[in-house]
Amino acid sequence: MHTDHARCVRAVQGRDARFDGLFVTGVVSTGIYCRPSCPARTPAPHNMRFYPSAAAAHREGFRACKRCLPDATPGSPQWNVRADVVARSVRLIEDGLVDRVGVPGLAAAVGYSPRHLERLMLAEVGAGPLGLARAQRAQTARTLIERSALPLTEVAWAAGFGSVRSFNETIRAVYGTSPSELRGRSSSRRGVGAVGSAGEEPDGAQAAGYSLVRVRLPFRPPLEPRQLLGHLVATAVPGIEEWNGTAYRRTLRLPHGHGIVAVRPPDPARAHVEADLHLSDVRDLTAAVHRVRSLLDLDADPGAVDEALASDPVLAPHVRRSPGRRVPRTVDAGELAVRAVLGQQVSTSSARTLTGRLVARLGDPVTDPVGGLSRLFPEPERWAGAPDDVLRIPGGRRRTVRSLGAALDAGLDLGPGADRDEARGRLADIPGIGPWTVETVAMRAMGDPDAFIPTDLGIRAAATGLGLPGGRDLVSRAEAWRPFRSYAVQHLWAVLPHPVNDLPDPGPTIPRGES
Repeated sequence: MHTDHARCVRAVQGRDARFDGLFVTGVVSTGIYCRPSCPARTPAPHNMRFYPSAAAAHREGFRACKRCLPDATPGSPQWNVRADVVARSVRLIEDGLVDRVGVPGLAAAVGYSPRHLERLMLAEVGAGPLGLARAQRAQTARTLIERSALPLTEVAWAAGFGSVRSFNETIRAVYGTSPSELRGRSSSRRGVGAVGSAGEEPDGAQAAGYSLVRVRLPFRPPLEPRQLLGHLVATAVPGIEEWNGTAYRRTLRLPHGHGIVAVRPPDPARAHVEADLHLSDVRDLTAAVHRVRSLLDLDADPGAVDEALASDPVLAPHVRRSPGRRVPRTVDAGELAVRAVLGQQVSTSSARTLTGRLVARLGDPVTDPVGGLSRLFPEPERWAGAPDDVLRIPGGRRRTVRSLGAALDAGLDLGPGADRDEARGRLADIPGIGPWTVETVAMRAMGDPDAFIPTDLGIRAAATGLGLPGGRDLVSRAEAWRPFRSYAVQHLWAVLPHPVNDLPDPGPTIPRGES
């Protein structure tokens, strides 16, 4: 996109928000870079330079516009659609991997040398892994500066900076102001103190050892929240998930500790989801935000998805009725994989019961300062050796659960950096895992926008109701929906009544505690 100068100029002149996140505009006369929809005066075309990422603009010496905050836009949807090494690397950097293990660790995770990975990312993204990680650290730091009362030295460490000096230099370079000035401006705009510092939280988080950070997670509208959150609520497992009548809440296992997130349906007039993050270690903010964004599929491009699916006359009325459907994903690939196995050939409520028993017996206990969550989902090595009285399922499926746990414990990657084709093959090699489970994991854990599950009972029933063919003919018919078959699945699931398609009425409906 950023190489088409004329098209980018038209997008900027039209202040077209559909292009936010696809490129940024560097203005050579001011040294500032903006999102395409920036409301400021439009620069002359000859003063515009276009870059594929904020990190690329930083590399050329531009600083972020204080008016449109270009680094706070949704990420480019191409990194979800693409499955190559650059896309896998970007997703891992977004999860904070470079901050935890450095560029050599990232390169090892995707199977390339650091030097070759640097070349690939410079060519594709306009910045290397360190540049992307630096841009992300700056964004994390700005969030903590503006939305927490943590001391600025703690913000520096929490955002992943190696020293206070590099923190100060980066904030000045990216935002054209010092951290203390940035905090002062944000506090005066709100007229109230920030939240997030131990001792200032009104909800008991301090006593439970948490820091509270309230974040806004932007998305490209439209977004259909009742289907998205409704699916998560209908399949919620007691102990790790709940619906309290206004928000979906769940526990998170994070690199440095754990957390609890609460997300509410967005205001229809706003293009962001508000989330409360209770973190036992604020260094996990970057990972927590990325995982919640992934859970809610917030980097999707609904315009491109809906346009592609609406070209099919069978799906068109469903797309018009419910634009912006997202794929409800996961915060933990291993959790989703075992839940898919436990959910084979049983009802949604039975799958919840089976999984809840696993969580109650094997999950690490946590304290919830404001609700009834009580556990983290157990790690693979725990449920790989679960006793028979926990896995009250047929013997063949019990062996599948244990084999899957052993494979994950041995290094099977189903997360954001996975090679999707390789992961599909390794999953399919596990006895008891067939195409339905493989494609469910690809769709909801690996984030493949083009996964398809034609053998799913709901898909088969919907196809029959819509007059679509079944079996292999349905697979052939679905070729027209590429590369967004995962989103077609969401529309097909909504054809027949089912709790996953809508949010429950206000009021607590998901049992709290253990089962």
